Amino acid sequence: MPSTATTLEAPALRSFSFGGGWQSTAALVLAARGELDYRLFLMANVGNDSEHPGTLRYIAQYAAPFAKAHGIELVLLDHVMKRSGQVRTLYQDLTRPGSRSLKIPVRMSNGAPGTRSCTASFKIKVIADELKRRGATPANPATVGIGISLDEIERANKRRCESHECIEYPLLELGIRRADCARIIRSAGLPVPPKSSCWFCPFHRPEAWHDMRRSDPELFEKACQLEELLNQRREELGKDHIYLTRFAQPLSKAIPDGVDTLPFDEFDSGCDSGWCNT
Repeated sequence: MPSTATTLEAPALRSFSFGGGWQSTAALVLAARGELDYRLFLMANVGNDSEHPGTLRYIAQYAAPFAKAHGIELVLLDHVMKRSGQVRTLYQDLTRPGSRSLKIPVRMSNGAPGTRSCTASFKIKVIADELKRRGATPANPATVGIGISLDEIERANKRRCESHECIEYPLLELGIRRADCARIIRSAGLPVPPKSSCWFCPFHRPEAWHDMRRSDPELFEKACQLEELLNQRREELGKDHIYLTRFAQPLSKAIPDGVDTLPFDEFDSGCDSGWCNT
């Protein structure tokens, strides 16, 4: 007689894209309480030399121990080169000798943002590869939670996913705003994390650059040096200068020492994908 046994497909994988900021840390707390159905949080680490140092410190001191204490798997994933198997960070990619790469959304001489591939290469693909490794397929896609809050609903875009992923926005479904995230985090006895991003991200608002210059002058100077390096290479190629702000000036001039901007400067919308700054 023919066998009637059937192969049972593994349950669909559920994961949350962890950015280390307010929204994803709030989601971690809600998952620990059982209010969100995620036991796997994946962070695509663009590099220990690229992620903002404050974010990495917060994860090591608070988020990772909290996740472990509540039986949640929080994994930091590196960007690994397929051919060599070596880890490459975003900062390394920008500064390696002979590199013409401009994966970050630098500002062109007219103030408009240039094209970028940092999110796709160093965030989306890294998490997508890990989900494949864990068994996600187009026939049995993994669910990926993205930490977009209600006041940033315009950033939600379900089309931006791989064939073996299904994107969802649990904070939107719960009607949670950014201010609610801070309250949720504090209710778990955790401090509120700093805003997550690469320290050299051209999507920083002016007040973020001013804060960096004031509170972390060495990191600000490193950003200035990166901008100078990129422009040296563009000069060698006969191309116009690029900038890390919209002001079409070198960073050190665009963000003068001792001068602040209004805290509600909302000109720059930031990364709209939801894979960063959450």
